[in-house]
Amino acid sequence: MRSAYACAVFIFVCLPFCSYCQTGQDSSSIHTEAIKKLSGKYISSIDSKSEKLGDQMDRKTEKYLGSLAKQEERMQRRLSKIDSVAAKNIFSGSEHKYQQLKQDLKNKSNNLLKGSGQYIPWIDSASTSLKFLGNNPALGKLSSQTARIKTAIGKVHTLEDQFKQAENVQEFIRQRKEYLKQQLANYNLGSELKKYNQQAYYYSQQVNEFKTAWDDPSKLEQKTLALLNQLPAFRDFMKKNSMLAGLFNIPDDYGTSGVAGLQTRDAVQQLMGQRMTMMGPSGAQTAQSNIFDAQSSLTQLRNKFQQTGSGGETPDFKANEEKTKKFLNRIEYGMNMQTAHSTFYFPTTTDIGFSAGYKLNQKSTIGIGLSSKIGWGKDIHHISVTGQGLGLRSFMDIKLKGNFYASGGFEYNYQQAFNSLQQVQNLNVWQRSGLIGISKMVSLKSKLVKKTKLQLLWDFLSYSQIPRTQPIKFRIGYNF
Repeated sequence: MRSAYACAVFIFVCLPFCSYCQTGQDSSSIHTEAIKKLSGKYISSIDSKSEKLGDQMDRKTEKYLGSLAKQEERMQRRLSKIDSVAAKNIFSGSEHKYQQLKQDLKNKSNNLLKGSGQYIPWIDSASTSLKFLGNNPALGKLSSQTARIKTAIGKVHTLEDQFKQAENVQEFIRQRKEYLKQQLANYNLGSELKKYNQQAYYYSQQVNEFKTAWDDPSKLEQKTLALLNQLPAFRDFMKKNSMLAGLFNIPDDYGTSGVAGLQTRDAVQQLMGQRMTMMGPSGAQTAQSNIFDAQSSLTQLRNKFQQTGSGGETPDFKANEEKTKKFLNRIEYGMNMQTAHSTFYFPTTTDIGFSAGYKLNQKSTIGIGLSSKIGWGKDIHHISVTGQGLGLRSFMDIKLKGNFYASGGFEYNYQQAFNSLQQVQNLNVWQRSGLIGISKMVSLKSKLVKKTKLQLLWDFLSYSQIPRTQPIKFRIGYNF
């Protein structure tokens, strides 16, 4: 009897643990199967992204080197009119230097692969994760994709070298800029030298754009890495094989033993606890506030450093932060609404507009849009949704101060109900609107909607319309 009772208790106690272990195994198995399914797309994504970004970077580098070489030619011709001997001496061998640099870039010469290069986290993650996919027994070594994995790893390493080349090109440009600044200090070539400095700055900004683009993984890549990070085997592999691990040689028992010359995590936590205790009852809150302030300062310093380029110099001109971005990255999409009321609370019509704006710089945006006028009926008891018109729009926003912008635009509006597009083809029946006014942008912490746009506009052409239209327009919009 006692034996049967003991057996029952044993089963009752151990069953949950067995179930947990089984669940853990099932969970691990599910992650493994999901990784196997995503691995092919993940490998292709890394492969194509590395090759595409590397080609773009090489083309941009060659283009900027050509622009800088031509700018030196212009400076040389201008200086020749002032001092031909100085022009010959200062720019001696200039053309050859640029041609040699282009040739080294094309041939992936060791001259441009010197130095360790800047650590780029996503290159480390991509390279190490690909190695894991090719070597981990739990994934069956993905034998059918071994060749693809090797090719993708090779392209990631090639991209790493291309970033290193770009950094060496930046260093060459920086040295060249300092040389020209010193040599031309006694000559009136300020405008020409300024153009050279602008090209040099924008090249540094362009390289930073490429790094940002690479360090921004796609949703597929993020999902694959998130699944990999749930595998203990992958986390252990990263600790031992990543570039960062090799750089610091971090041991498995870092939390207790530490690295020579560095404090352990336990020692740091103990020291922080002692300091917070000495600060009184509100010590923890004060320390947390100080940490937030320090993080904010570091973020501002990082942003300032990125804006000054890798040379760490503040540009002597008003830089256009949008200049080096891709065309599609400079497009800002939006929508806005404007209503007309028959009563205090019931709208007669609503104009819904959609727009696409191109950012000329960080202060100015121009764009076009399309609007549709929707009718809602007479009142709450007689609701009827109808098409009451169309609109073609153009606009421009120029930043004034803070969140306020001067806004203007020209619009064509078809103000009648229609049943087919043939009815709206005659532009003579469209009414024109000339708008000027003020807009206020309110930033939002949302992944979808970036800003709310409040506009107060005056239609100075409304007085000449028959029938006369509303001169004052208030619109609420959203930018994506």
